[in-house]
Amino acid sequence: MKWIKPSLCHLLAHRTLELRPDYQDLKDFMYSIPERFAAGEGSVVYKGRNELRKMTYRGLDLVVKSFHRPNWVNRFVYGIFRPSKAKRSYDHARMYQEIGVGTPAPVGYLNVRKGLLFDRSYYVTLASACPYVYNDLFYQHFDYADEVVRTVGRVTAVLHEHGYAHKDYGRGNILFQKTDKGVRIEIVDLNRMYIGPIDMRKGCKNFERLPATPHMHRLLAEEYAAVRGFDAEECFKLMQAFRSTQPGKINDLY
Repeated sequence: MKWIKPSLCHLLAHRTLELRPDYQDLKDFMYSIPERFAAGEGSVVYKGRNELRKMTYRGLDLVVKSFHRPNWVNRFVYGIFRPSKAKRSYDHARMYQEIGVGTPAPVGYLNVRKGLLFDRSYYVTLASACPYVYNDLFYQHFDYADEVVRTVGRVTAVLHEHGYAHKDYGRGNILFQKTDKGVRIEIVDLNRMYIGPIDMRKGCKNFERLPATPHMHRLLAEEYAAVRGFDAEECFKLMQAFRSTQPGKINDLY
């Protein structure tokens, strides 16, 4: 398929691009993302308010997230004052990497404006090698399930120790795989994040959208408390209490 030349796209649509140094050869691909989406290129990973597509370019498997077009007020706000969701996702992924927390490798992002109005933004990562999500723990058998849960507790504690709390920390945003070195998790959907001090109560509340049996809550609490120097029993009670207030529990149990 013949794409519009990147320079012309940039001129007509006011496209702003940021790419990591290792991926400068993807510049043409990045500028052509809106046209690729319009043409239906790639396979749909998720389609709702936002859309994720998996695409392959020059041998690289990429995941491209297209954020929905905001309302008129926010189109002005994002066009002038606020960073786009794609930029925030990219920046937060870099922050995660700096502290050793897994997330699909960020490649770059593209913002598209029309005059002073923001239009759309696109965030690109390498495709994750993790084949499972946290929610799969309730529908499949994993011999290493306890290890997955402990890893989630430990990694979340590392995030909180650095003052980062994922604001959409739900069952679909934690990926995992078993490796020779143990369980690896990768956290996705990073555009909304709290940055600031996180005490025990606030930290335990951050787990409230993750379904968990009492046994799983015990494992989460033990690992989380061990890293942060908190009382494990108190963390366990707080996690269960916060989770009990959430809708959408599995079979009304978790």
